[in-house]
Amino acid sequence: MTLRRQIATAVAAISVLVAVAVGLLVHQAMIRQHVDQARAAALTALDSALTGYADNREVAGRAAATDDPALPDRLRTLARSGRQGTLLAADGTGESMWAAGPVPDGVVSVRVDFTQDRQAIADLDRIILLTVVAAVFTTVLAGVLVADRISRRLRTAATAARGIAAGGTDTRIGELVDGKDEVADLAAAVDLMSRTLHRRLADEQRFTADVAHELRTPLTGLVTAAELLPPGRPTQLVQNRVQALRVLVEDLLEVSRLDADAESPDLAAVPLERAVRRTVSLTGLDVTVEVTADRQVRTDLRRLDRILGNLLLNAHRHGAAPVHLRVDGPRITVRDHGPGYPDDLLRHGPQRFRTNVPERGRGHGLGLTIATGHARVIGATLTFTNHPTGGALATLTLPPD
Repeated sequence: MTLRRQIATAVAAISVLVAVAVGLLVHQAMIRQHVDQARAAALTALDSALTGYADNREVAGRAAATDDPALPDRLRTLARSGRQGTLLAADGTGESMWAAGPVPDGVVSVRVDFTQDRQAIADLDRIILLTVVAAVFTTVLAGVLVADRISRRLRTAATAARGIAAGGTDTRIGELVDGKDEVADLAAAVDLMSRTLHRRLADEQRFTADVAHELRTPLTGLVTAAELLPPGRPTQLVQNRVQALRVLVEDLLEVSRLDADAESPDLAAVPLERAVRRTVSLTGLDVTVEVTADRQVRTDLRRLDRILGNLLLNAHRHGAAPVHLRVDGPRITVRDHGPGYPDDLLRHGPQRFRTNVPERGRGHGLGLTIATGHARVIGATLTFTNHPTGGALATLTLPPD
């Protein structure tokens, strides 16, 4: 049940309980009032009848009588015992308030019609019922409106928070949620968290870019110096390590540019099968290519090469042969037959310098990060799953033309 429905249900339940309780109290109070008035009138009439009987042995008053056969037995017994009393009773002619008292040769009784009082109580009950329904409807409507406002503001805050989680750390919930209540406090707290996160991410991106730029100059000198070394196994080892360091620095620079959203695509119409086979040939890797449905797409060929190249290289480095690449319209899948992607990558996506498990632990974790960044630039969607029968499965879905 949504928060709006919970609040509305709670308000409705409380409103009904309060209204019913108040209605019952008013109903009981009105019954008591009418009964007391009828009893007082009957006792007054009885006193007059007894006084007249004592004076001239006659009962005065239209409602008074001696030994009335309609007098309830309980009240008759009470009067014969020498006491006075009243009783509200119903008979064939309606409901009446009886009062009776003893006289030497019988019982004097007075009958006061209670029909109009009962009708007044019934009319009041109808008014109470209508008032209760109107009060409950008004209260529930007000509760729904208040709950809807709270729910709408919370949904706005939740949508903005999801935008922050998706990378929009410059989003501010406080600008979307008005008021000075607890929801506004929550929005302010999330905004503070967003600003802190944005600042830390910016510091990290700036640090990565600065480190890569600072390493680039001495690395160029190392590359030149390595090329001047005399031929031999040690020279080859040095050159390989220097080349690996150079690739790492270039990857760091590329990651920093992608993080800063400083990249823009150079789109052109590209036959997808031809582009895929070109990329596979450039990598020089053993890849099985299957084309289910070819399609011409509008994309950035250089970035597509970078994405597919990194996916294929990752499949060979951290997976196991055979590696399959399949083209099905705008969707391209790359699958290996290794241990599959680790759970942390499946939950949170690629993270730089994290490969998570020993089986896929060689490398720096930048290849998939760069592939994801380039996919974002060209408007494509890159997802990572594990195949049901084993192996890692990456799916690149290109945008429509």
